[in-house]
Amino acid sequence: MAADTGRYRSAVSKSKDPSGLLISVIRTLSNSDDVQDRETEKGRLEEAYEKCDRDLDELIVQHYTELTTAIRTYQSITERITSSRNKIKQVKENLLSCKMLLHCKRDELRKLWIEGVEHKHVLSLLDEIENIKQVPQKLEASMASKHYLHATDMLVSAVDSLEGPLLQVEGLGDLRLELHSKKLNIHLVLIDELHRHLYIKSTSRVGHRGKDKDKGRSTLKDTSVLDVGGLSTPRKLTEPSQFSTPGTSSVCAVQEMREDLDVDPEENSAKFMGILIKALAKLKKIPETIKAIMDRLEPELKQILKRSTTQIADHAYQRGENLAQDNQPRLLLELLELLFDKLNAVAQAHSVVLRHLQQIVVSPNGAQEGIKLYEQADVYAKIQTVLQVSFWRGIP
Repeated sequence: MAADTGRYRSAVSKSKDPSGLLISVIRTLSNSDDVQDRETEKGRLEEAYEKCDRDLDELIVQHYTELTTAIRTYQSITERITSSRNKIKQVKENLLSCKMLLHCKRDELRKLWIEGVEHKHVLSLLDEIENIKQVPQKLEASMASKHYLHATDMLVSAVDSLEGPLLQVEGLGDLRLELHSKKLNIHLVLIDELHRHLYIKSTSRVGHRGKDKDKGRSTLKDTSVLDVGGLSTPRKLTEPSQFSTPGTSSVCAVQEMREDLDVDPEENSAKFMGILIKALAKLKKIPETIKAIMDRLEPELKQILKRSTTQIADHAYQRGENLAQDNQPRLLLELLELLFDKLNAVAQAHSVVLRHLQQIVVSPNGAQEGIKLYEQADVYAKIQTVLQVSFWRGIP
């Protein structure tokens, strides 16, 4: 019996197709005419199947845990796959529904988007209008504190906005005219400030230095005509003047001018003149500035000459001297010394202005090319002419 069972087992192992083995058994039973052989064959077959069942039961008992885990895992995976398929199906249906709804609402959505962009633009314009309304007040404060570069930037920006994006706003007509008028006239204030520093601020210390010298000479009333040994010789126009203080060198003149709103803008005269030139460049008034400088050069020099003459006469009067013939040579020497100091300071101030103007003209961002500047030699020539004419006709 055991041999028969082994034969069936070997037959099963050799056969790759179970249906072929079954057909072979059926053919064997059909070809046998003996009932006993059939029963014997049937018994062998049943015994082989029982053996297989027992082996299968033993394997199941041995690997029950692994089999249970595998079945549960397979069941979980199957459930998750089924759930995922259902969700994907639902997502597809929702996407199709959204696509149909968006297609139906496309024009309405486009309209809402355009309205949102328009509202955002309107809000930005309202903020800009609110800021521009405060420009006149801020401009007045900046002009009063002499922060001219800040005032110019603010004014130019406001006028550009009023004549650009806000041109169609009818309610800003009066403000537009007001700021435009200020822009047309503000350069006159800047040019006046520039001349004040060129001819008054630059020579202010020279007068004080003359007073200090006079204190040392107050006891020398009765001097002879030739007694001038105690007086210093007049300075040459090429010497550095009191206007050239530390920090006002050519490096300061050519560096980028930045206005500090927390300090006095006139604390550094050279820097202040540079700020004025930069503000005039932003207003595109450099040609007018150069013309005004050249037109007012001779009158301003004559005014310095008159003020110096009056100053020397006043000092002589305060010392108790009269302008008799005996005192005139010494007073003339004092006048010459004072004039040389003041004119030297004016020449130094013009050199600073010229450096700033050259920086503006050659700047790639200035858009001021093609402007013809005056030269330092023009200043010296005009100084010489004024002195010659004044001394030839007699100093007033």
